[in-house]
Amino acid sequence: QVQLVESAGGLVQAGGSLRLSCVASGSTLSIDRMAWYRQAPGKQRELVASITESGSTRYTDSVKGRFTISRADSTVYLQMNSLKPEDTAVYYCNIYQGKAGTYYWGEGTLVTVSS
Repeated sequence: QVQLVESAGGLVQAGGSLRLSCVASGSTLSIDRMAWYRQAPGKQRELVASITESGSTRYTDSVKGRFTISRADSTVYLQMNSLKPEDTAVYYCNIYQGKAGTYYWGEGTLVTVSS
């Protein structure tokens, strides 16, 4: 089992920055991929960014150039710059352990960007 604990989100003005972190504990060996998803009100959950064990990253188009995902050991970060009101959502940390074929989710943290 893996437990994921996300940092608090918050309220930030448009154009501002915020960094989220997510610490994984428990059976954290062989975490193949760590990722951040988000779900805005009335919308489906979407992948924001992901990073593999080798450091390969990918981003959804709407955040490219503004968000940066990184990882250190069992912690994954999401640096969010130039925030926009449309970035308002609950952000979820997610990990994938390929050997076990298991996914784990954090509880989510709310990020609100005011205009």
